[in-house]
Amino acid sequence: MKVLIVGGGGREHAIAASMRKSSRLEKLYCVPGNAGIAQIAECEPSIGVMEFDKIAAYAKEKQVDLVFVAPDDPLVGGLADVLKEAGLRVFGPDKKAAILEGSKAFSKDLMKKYHIPTAAYETFDNPDAALAYLETAKMPIVLKADGLALGKGVLICNTLEEARAGVKEIMLDKHFGNAGNCMVVEEFMTGREVSVLAFVDGKTICPMTSAQDHKRAKDGDEGLNTGGMGNFSPSPFYTKEIDDFCRKHIYQATVDAMAAEGREFKGVIFFGLMLTEEGPKVLEYNARFGDPEAQVVLCRMKNDILDVVDACIDGTLDKIDLEFEDNAAVCVVLASDGYPVSYEKGFEITGLHNFDGKEDYYCFHAGSKFDAEGRVVTNGGRVLGITAKGATLHEARRKAYEATEWVDFSNKYMRHDIGKAIDEA
Repeated sequence: MKVLIVGGGGREHAIAASMRKSSRLEKLYCVPGNAGIAQIAECEPSIGVMEFDKIAAYAKEKQVDLVFVAPDDPLVGGLADVLKEAGLRVFGPDKKAAILEGSKAFSKDLMKKYHIPTAAYETFDNPDAALAYLETAKMPIVLKADGLALGKGVLICNTLEEARAGVKEIMLDKHFGNAGNCMVVEEFMTGREVSVLAFVDGKTICPMTSAQDHKRAKDGDEGLNTGGMGNFSPSPFYTKEIDDFCRKHIYQATVDAMAAEGREFKGVIFFGLMLTEEGPKVLEYNARFGDPEAQVVLCRMKNDILDVVDACIDGTLDKIDLEFEDNAAVCVVLASDGYPVSYEKGFEITGLHNFDGKEDYYCFHAGSKFDAEGRVVTNGGRVLGITAKGATLHEARRKAYEATEWVDFSNKYMRHDIGKAIDEA
């Protein structure tokens, strides 16, 4: 097969690396890609993920058999629909189904209608009405921009004063752009957070191994929300009992609800869960692989990813036995100091060769590119996802942090407590 991946981050590098293991892969392309993906795929950096017509033309020019749409913006924007209309085979939900991630108000209303466990909430498109509601609301409380906000449109407000400021930030100052035209106000839930990705073919759902993200920028879960500073898999808190409950009352229920709404979902659903005292509840849905969840989950998957992707598209997922290695993986993100607010780019990344031929170690590129001299330089807030596998979570974490010392760039920054929660398991 000839395959084109749309995207250019750490998630896409992990997907590309997984595809490289397939005996069915003939040629791999990526738009726009990055310096790491360019080592294993032919990249076209001049095409952006939102340039739908250019992507379709490039896919036809290269005569690809499959287009794998990885990021949220093009999925919510309807890239899968455009590609299908052009006669291309596509992995990823169409626009009608991608609204599961594209609108938090839609997803909350869906969960309420179909009795899928989630936090109590109210939705507002008028800032004055939101402010009036908050006057009598219980604190802390969570404010969520309705639309896509690069994983950052969620504010946890501990006081009424913070909540008022949050309404201003989201709805009046439009800090997250049009994503803040509508806002969800949600009860604050406590418990362990767990992420579960699942392949879906419209009716059947195959959950992958569990993972746990670290959203805050700084150690001890301090600082601003980011796209994710690290991850580990599996979560020791995600028991078989919890899995059984989620498969019945959350995972399959969500797929059935989308089908009942005439929004058949084919692709990957990301379930962000909170393990509360009352049981597991949905924090959020994403309509694609998480980042950096993909980095710790795909490296542990035994199946040929192209077999699973085909089954999702063809509606034959019930014939797939999804298997994962009996081990663990930890990803530590090396970021540009100052992320997610402001940071410098263009610093040379050294030491990448240290990963060559190292089994169980991975250096997934998130924000990198080649400069005019052909050097690999930083090109984003999150730069590299240093990932390692081990027999246990403790071993995987030790190896991942060991490997963070193998590479360097001028404003390298990371959290030092990724996976610390496993000490409490």
